[in-house]
Amino acid sequence: MSPFLLTRLLAEDAMDAALRADVLHGLTAQPKTLPPKWFYDAHGSDLFEQITELPEYYPTRAEREILLGRSGEIAAALPARTLIELGSGSSDKTRHLLAALTSLESYVPVDVSESALAQAGEGLVKEFPGLAVHGLIADFTAGMSLPDTPGPRLLAFLGGTIGNLLPAERAAFLASVRALLSPGDALLLGTDLVKDEGVLVRAYDDAAGVTAAFNKNVLTVVDRELGADFDPAAFDHVALWDAEREWIEMRLRSRADQTVKIPALDLVVHFAAGEELRTEVSAKFRKEGVRTELAAAGLDLSHWWTDSEGRFALSLSTAR
Repeated sequence: MSPFLLTRLLAEDAMDAALRADVLHGLTAQPKTLPPKWFYDAHGSDLFEQITELPEYYPTRAEREILLGRSGEIAAALPARTLIELGSGSSDKTRHLLAALTSLESYVPVDVSESALAQAGEGLVKEFPGLAVHGLIADFTAGMSLPDTPGPRLLAFLGGTIGNLLPAERAAFLASVRALLSPGDALLLGTDLVKDEGVLVRAYDDAAGVTAAFNKNVLTVVDRELGADFDPAAFDHVALWDAEREWIEMRLRSRADQTVKIPALDLVVHFAAGEELRTEVSAKFRKEGVRTELAAAGLDLSHWWTDSEGRFALSLSTAR
């Protein structure tokens, strides 16, 4: 059995410093914002797993359908010797790719969660004997380096997470991905597609209220980590489709005039009744738009796979 390696590229206090910076910047901005990565403490991650099973939330099922049906084609398009996955989490979806990539020698999962990487890595080296697994504890949005692994390399960024980045952030992210790759390496990218507004809004505002609880969890995280006194019940969950920008926005709307204290930042924040705090943007894409954004970063789109209903896409693009 190949060894499982785990390397920390993220300083122990890096996430605390990042949270402080994001909260200070976002809650003193106008309009107020908080980044969606702060949804995901242990409780938030559990809520998101529940969301993926909801009837209204199609992206996870749609992407899994593509991976189940097309992993062989993906492997044939690029017989990779190394698979790198950004935001790998439990690596559950990735197992379909790992099984299909018969030339694979090395898997490099990247995530901020040491526990998720350790649990996934220990299982994978048993499930895929002979596969070298080298987990990286890192924030891939902040720039990183990769271990020396054999090429060609396939870098996977699944789940439609790229939609959480604003256009300028996406351009910077794709440029950073291209910088990690050599000519002939490839990016496998998951993108949620533009579709009926009702379908989109329901996916982010489910009848059971799980997404509302997930959205409000960001306030619980700030309370716990920074000593704030947010009352999640004093905010309503809002999901809106912005047709011009072609993205969903999740917001928290203040139910009354209120003041929130954040002692760790020596910050007092006032919310007017009806004022909204944006917590997530989730962009939806069209094929030609994806092609254009990839090309600007030095990546040429070569393959495009969608689920049977055309809701979600996986694209393969080659570094030039």
